[in-house]
Amino acid sequence: MTIMTMGSGELGRAVGAEWVKLWSVRSTWWCLAAATVLMVLSALMLGGATVTDMVREGVAGARLTASEPAVSATSFVQFALVAMAMLAVTSEYASGGIRATLQATPIRGRVLAAKALVVAPVMVAAGVVSGGAATVAVYAALSADVFGGLVELPPAEVALDLLRMGVFFALVAVMAVGVGAAMRSAAGTLTVMFMLLMGLPLMLLMTGSQAALEASMRMPLFAGLAFMGSTDNLTGGPIPYTAAEGLAWLAGWTAAALAAGHALLRRRDA
Repeated sequence: MTIMTMGSGELGRAVGAEWVKLWSVRSTWWCLAAATVLMVLSALMLGGATVTDMVREGVAGARLTASEPAVSATSFVQFALVAMAMLAVTSEYASGGIRATLQATPIRGRVLAAKALVVAPVMVAAGVVSGGAATVAVYAALSADVFGGLVELPPAEVALDLLRMGVFFALVAVMAVGVGAAMRSAAGTLTVMFMLLMGLPLMLLMTGSQAALEASMRMPLFAGLAFMGSTDNLTGGPIPYTAAEGLAWLAGWTAAALAAGHALLRRRDA
C-alpha cells in the first residue's frame, strides 16, 4: 500500500511539473490559437462547398449538420496540435532540459506517462472548443436562406461530434508524444507523424491495390475519420467499418507509439 501511494504521489508531482511546463511557453498558446483559426476557416470552406453542391443538386430533404464540416477539417487541424504535443518532449531535448526532468523523475516511464496525462485532456478540450467555434461559425454563415437553409444544429449530434473530435485529437497528440520520445528531434517527429497521419495512407490509397487499400483504411487518418463518422474523405464515402473499430485501430496506433517511445527512452542516455 505504501509503495503504491508513493508511486501515485510521484506520478502526481511529475504531472504537475509537466502541466506547468506546458503552459509556461508561448508555443502552447500559439498552437491552440492556430488550431482554432484553422478549424473555423477549414470548416467554413468545406461547409460552403458541401452546401453549394446540395443546392445545385436539389436533393429533397437534404440537410447538413453544422458540426460535420468541422469533423472533416480535423485532417488539417491535427497537425497544429501535433506540433504542440511533440514540443512537450522534443523542446526538452533541444534545450537540454530533459536532463533535469529525468533527474527529478528517474523512472522514465513515469516521465512519459506524465507528459501523456497532461497532453490528453488539453487536447480533448482543444477539440471541443475549436470544433464548437467552427460549428457555430458554419451555422451562422451558412444557415441563411440564401444558402438554401440546409444547415441545422441538432444539439445531441453536435455534442457527440465535438466529443469525438476531442478524443481523436487526444489520441493523435499522445501518439505524437510517443513518437517524440523515440525520435527526440522536432523535425524527425513531424516527419514520422506526417507519414503516419497523411503521407503513407494516401500513398497506399493511390496504388489502387486492394491489399494496400485495406492497409490504408487501418492507419490513423482513416481510423480517426471512421471513429468520427466522417463521410467527407478521400475514399468517396463512409469508411467500411464501424466507429468502434476505428477507435480501436486509432488507440492501437497510439499504444504502439507510446511503447516505442518508452522502449527507446529507457535504452538511451538523455
